[in-house]
Amino acid sequence: MAVASDSTVDLRSDTVTKPTPAMRRAMADAEVGDDVYAEDPTVNRLQSRVAELFGREAALFFPSGSMANLSAIKSWAPPGTEVICEGQAHIYLYEMASIAAIAGCMPSTVPTPNGIMRWEMIEPLIRPHTYYRAQTGLIELENTHNMQGGTVYPLDVAKEICDQAHAAKLPVHLDGARIFNAAVALERSVAEVARHFDSVMFSLSKGLGAPVGSMLVGSAEFIERARINRKLLGGGMRQAGVLAAAGLVALEESPKILHRDHENAGHLAEGLARIEGIIMDPQKVVTNIVLFGLEPTKGRGLTAAEFCAALAERKVLCSPIGKFMVRMVTHYDVDRAGIDRALVLAREVIAGTARHSGAR
Repeated sequence: MAVASDSTVDLRSDTVTKPTPAMRRAMADAEVGDDVYAEDPTVNRLQSRVAELFGREAALFFPSGSMANLSAIKSWAPPGTEVICEGQAHIYLYEMASIAAIAGCMPSTVPTPNGIMRWEMIEPLIRPHTYYRAQTGLIELENTHNMQGGTVYPLDVAKEICDQAHAAKLPVHLDGARIFNAAVALERSVAEVARHFDSVMFSLSKGLGAPVGSMLVGSAEFIERARINRKLLGGGMRQAGVLAAAGLVALEESPKILHRDHENAGHLAEGLARIEGIIMDPQKVVTNIVLFGLEPTKGRGLTAAEFCAALAERKVLCSPIGKFMVRMVTHYDVDRAGIDRALVLAREVIAGTARHSGAR
């Protein structure tokens, strides 16, 4: 039976959240100054608070995570060097090849089955110190790993990579866009999760729900280099306190409720696994990202794009990430009722395709 509703269940990403009333009030009341002169008091408070939370010397506010990652890469790796990253890393697939086009670096990728690199995978890619070979400039990890279904690095694995990299005199940058989700899943603080990395980026505008912004944290010296690169990339903002104010609220309030997103993702995964024609292992879902496949046999032949389009007609939004692969992401603007409605309609779409194709 079709489920009727006027509301849209948007599961495309946790970037689609709307600012909370508390965020909007904070934005309206924000004290501002010129951040290019480092005189915006709200931005400065946000940066100080982030540095405190992560146990680092300094932090820097960016308009986007892609710019923050790129600034980190430029701050660590000279042009002509290689950056080791996982084969489906965000910096490799979804940041417009800026690592090469702007930073002048070459990605050296490590394919993994679950997004979690280990030192024995990384070590063979470190270049010997030979004048005719591009040198390794940086190692980059992603936690949680977006395109591997929100997987989380075990703390001991991350520590070993950082320790071994530092012994080889290589810095390690963490794309921690969803590091607060990782911290909730690991039942650790973000400072513990990020402790051994030389720099960390995280997003305020994903699961934390702020409308705009990402942060870069590290030593005071590193952040000064990153500030220069931020300006070079056009990221110098003026009265940015109206944005930073929402980030301050997000930092204090949103981590407390991220566990609900994880619970909803688990509920969604279990429901999808019960739909014939969908390939889903609920045990792989540990945070708020759900990846699943569509069975291309049994007379259905429904592609991910067709499946997502059919759901969109029913006011459920999700993303095709391959011919037969779909991604759904939970967040605080989708409650359990919305998840249940998405499941009913997903079953309806699959069943309707089966009837139309004559499958039994």
